[in-house]
Amino acid sequence: MTATTAAALPLTDRDCLAETLAFNARFEAAAATRPARGRVLDADLLARIRRNRLAGDAPPVRLPQGRDRVVAGVRVRTFVPEGTDGGPVDGVYLHIHGGGWSFGSADGQDERLLGIAEAARLAVVSVDYRLAPEHPFPAGPDDCEAVARWLVGNAAAEFGTGRLLIGGESAGAHLAVLTLLRLRDRHGLGGAFRGAQLSFGPYDLSMTPSQRSFGSRRLLSNTESLLGSYDSFSPGTGPEERRAPGLSPLYADLTGLPPARIVVGTEDPLLDDSLFLAQRWRAAGAPVRLGVVAGAMHGFTLFPLTVADREFAREREFLAAVGR
Repeated sequence: MTATTAAALPLTDRDCLAETLAFNARFEAAAATRPARGRVLDADLLARIRRNRLAGDAPPVRLPQGRDRVVAGVRVRTFVPEGTDGGPVDGVYLHIHGGGWSFGSADGQDERLLGIAEAARLAVVSVDYRLAPEHPFPAGPDDCEAVARWLVGNAAAEFGTGRLLIGGESAGAHLAVLTLLRLRDRHGLGGAFRGAQLSFGPYDLSMTPSQRSFGSRRLLSNTESLLGSYDSFSPGTGPEERRAPGLSPLYADLTGLPPARIVVGTEDPLLDDSLFLAQRWRAAGAPVRLGVVAGAMHGFTLFPLTVADREFAREREFLAAVGR
């Protein structure tokens, strides 16, 4: 990204850019000591990542406040703010986790989801959708659609509110947009969800310019790892097939979608995806809050960074206010 391009973006967090870039450099240096992932994810590595759920050194802690259940035939994990005792909350947030459609889980970030529930006074329902390559497209989108439809019909009885929100990170942001489109096009439920929180998602699986040009930098995601994720999620398809709106929502008709908050870092190969989606979302008639985080890599919210803490606060603020 050139200095001219950066100056034209709505950059946030310039004051902690040095910290963010220093973390990126340490991350790249550490990654250089390990074998490269490659386009095809080794089965043993995939199994280890799945055990740890967020690709860290150890599995995250499952909090006792989380409740596992099955709705519409799909496993979900729910959080309800303390003090509601089953009474009404201010809304329901349908959360869809990231992980390249191949790893991650609904119980992979309990602390963050509980924080959203308590700060925004929301019931949080996180989808444990089926993962590729064992369950490629359309399995994951089908699961998310099923839970979303269940919420439309049952949120008022279950949680005492009809205010529904949706969002996710990375592959989860992609699935969130597909879910909104499916609700609108298949079920006539275009207005069912009142806000979308979309963090660093891939919205063009045929690859935007920033995806193609990012190259082999050993940050959390790069050109080759993205290609591998697309191969796993949509096997047997090429770039032309991957431009289908049912796979790449950047090419879909976006009319009737709710207000959105779209976030991405400047050092993310998916930068263009968020910039282009924000333009198309706004052109389709819905408000968009676009945040471009200075120096942040893909998945920056996974790490102990000032920008991550700030992003969590901004996310909770948006979810507390949108669609009221």
